[in-house]
Amino acid sequence: MTRLRKPYSSVLDLIGETPVVELTKFDTGKCRLFIKLESQNPGGSIKDRIALSMIADAERYGRLAPGGTIVEATAGNTGLGLAQVGIPKGYRIILVVPDKMSREKIQHLRALGADVRLTRSDVGKGHPEYYQDMAEKIAAGIPGAFYVNQFANPANPLAHETTTGPEIWEQLEHKVDAVVVGVGSGGTLTGLGRFFSRVSPQTEMVLADPVGSVLAPLIKTGKMEEAGSWTVEGIGEDFVPPNADLSLVSKAYSIPDKASMLAVRDLLSREGILAGSSSGTLLSAALRYCREQTTPKRVVTFVCDSGNKYLSKVFDDFWLAEQGLSERDNHGDLRDLVARSHREGGTVFAGPGDSLLTAYGRMRRADVSQLPVLDDGKLVGIIDESDVLAVVDGPYDSRWDRFNAPVNSAMSSELHTLQASQTLDSLLPVFDRNEVAIIFDGDEFVGLITRIDLINHLRRAR
Repeated sequence: MTRLRKPYSSVLDLIGETPVVELTKFDTGKCRLFIKLESQNPGGSIKDRIALSMIADAERYGRLAPGGTIVEATAGNTGLGLAQVGIPKGYRIILVVPDKMSREKIQHLRALGADVRLTRSDVGKGHPEYYQDMAEKIAAGIPGAFYVNQFANPANPLAHETTTGPEIWEQLEHKVDAVVVGVGSGGTLTGLGRFFSRVSPQTEMVLADPVGSVLAPLIKTGKMEEAGSWTVEGIGEDFVPPNADLSLVSKAYSIPDKASMLAVRDLLSREGILAGSSSGTLLSAALRYCREQTTPKRVVTFVCDSGNKYLSKVFDDFWLAEQGLSERDNHGDLRDLVARSHREGGTVFAGPGDSLLTAYGRMRRADVSQLPVLDDGKLVGIIDESDVLAVVDGPYDSRWDRFNAPVNSAMSSELHTLQASQTLDSLLPVFDRNEVAIIFDGDEFVGLITRIDLINHLRRAR
């Protein structure tokens, strides 16, 4: 039996020395593909490494005084690492986070004790609400605050040059032909690129970049394109970070969001590895690289963070459908707008005899404002928040009796329905009446369409 290590003195001692797993359930062509599980760091991501490095560097050079304030702009994981390292050391942590970040990341940050400031994710550098500009302004207004600036902080790539790179080199027995990375701040690319250029100059650095990011097109064409939008979190940029040495990149792939989501879900179902959305981008690019090779190579990529942070997104079938990233069939009619199809078992509904408390609970858990009411599979009514409130509001003494009233005492049974074959224009009068659209295909109930569903459809069809 391998001797187990004695207890660590701090959770921070668990940062680094993450395991590597060979992927054997994917088609990797002539290559062997390995994946380094950075999700095993205590904060759940590769960013723990740079957080430890950047805080230690600031302490060493007097930029961070005891009890001081750390401010950073982050897609979530660097913030988690900074909070994981900084809060036990007695620092205040202020993090500016774009509003497209997953709910789990934000909840994790706040649970650690970080002060999280949400800002817009639809604006670029130079806008006062751009997350990096906003973080820099906040830091400037706090005496003695340390603005981390992972995008230009040299202690970021140094962490990978001195820890991640040497670990991979030893774990793969000094045989590494290619390393597939993403770029958020550029630290992983630059740190690993510097290390491997010294110990193994033939090792290729391969960039996995979301479609919409400017980095892969810049490498391929030498031209800076206008940035688009993408769903994957943590990688891809609308500018070239100072820490990103793109000259180290041998090959770059632009990966669509849909491919990233499918790849990371395949990683879980085939290999049992729960990873985040950016890991899907890396895996998709690594598989493309492997399948293109005509000679055997040893390739390594990363699980950048844990998929636990994306259960409400990447691993939620309905969220994927809302984003147009699922494998659902398109019908070319109103059925395509129904996010939770009854035919596919996705409808959240109430029965006429269920209590109003039960109906309310289902609305809350599903994050919806209304439920169809089904009796033996047949639609008999619809109930929304206003229906529930109209019944339960009143004197405290009898409130719980009212919550226990049956759904059929509050639901609307006068239903205005639409056929799936009708046009988008037919939805507008329904919404003008402050109703939800109830869709049928012949006599079969299909599901509901809300204003948000229509907006999502129009956004996807741009």
